[in-house]
Order: sequence, then C-alpha cells, then structure tokens
Amino acid sequence: MIQRVQSIWLFVAAFLSGALFIFPLYHYTAAGASTASLLSTRNEYMLLLLASLMTVVPMVSIFLFKNRKQQKGMIWVSILASLGFVTVMLMKIQNLKNAMPPATNDNFALPGPIIPIAAIVFLLLALKGIREDDALIKSVDRLR
Repeated sequence: MIQRVQSIWLFVAAFLSGALFIFPLYHYTAAGASTASLLSTRNEYMLLLLASLMTVVPMVSIFLFKNRKQQKGMIWVSILASLGFVTVMLMKIQNLKNAMPPATNDNFALPGPIIPIAAIVFLLLALKGIREDDALIKSVDRLR
C-alpha cells in the first residue's frame, strides 16, 4: 500500500529536504569585502552530507511499507539528521559571527533555515500514520 497518507508525508519531507540544495541558508558580508557571501548546503561538506541523508532516507522508507518497524527506524534516522543539520548550520553561522574580522550585514536567507524544521514536522506526521497503521493491524489481528 504505497498510497497510504504517510507515503505522502514522507515524499513531502524528502522534497523539502531536496530544496536545501537550492536555497541559501545565510547571507553575510565579510569585513573588508564588497560583495555578499552565502552559506549554502552545496558549499559545506557536513551540511551536504546531512541534507543528502535527509533527502534519501525518506524516499527509501516509502518503499518499506511492508516492514513498518524498519520504516519507523528510518524516519527516526531522518529526524536525527534534520536536527543535526540545524545544529551544524547554527554552528557554522556562529563561527561566521565569531570570526576575526566578524561578518557584517548578516541575516538568515529564508526559506532555507525553515526547511529542516518543516521536514521534521512532516516526518512526525508520517510516524503518526505508521503508528495508526500498527494499531489498525493489531485490532484486526485480535478479531481473528
């Protein structure tokens, strides 16, 4: 049953995570530079790795609909990757602010920083759907 509602939530989470490769995360101007620079997923190795994990894992877990336990585990891996992405992103931004000379004219480039949070919300919705499926299966098993 690929057409379950949690498959849609997983696809939306993977799509949003894939959007991290398009949108920048942070705009800043280095002291002494005349042009603005961007912090983006494509420029940082750790962010690239975590964003790739956040995109691939939900897509793979869509097709694990027969093994709900493994699907739930993969969703938790993706949630942890999303939290790790947010943590690394904030650490990189803090390093830019603490650099010598510090970055000026800095601000978050929306919607980039919001995307991992939205992906977590959709992953939690998918997890809720899988738990409802588990409850439905258990109730049907009791009737047998």
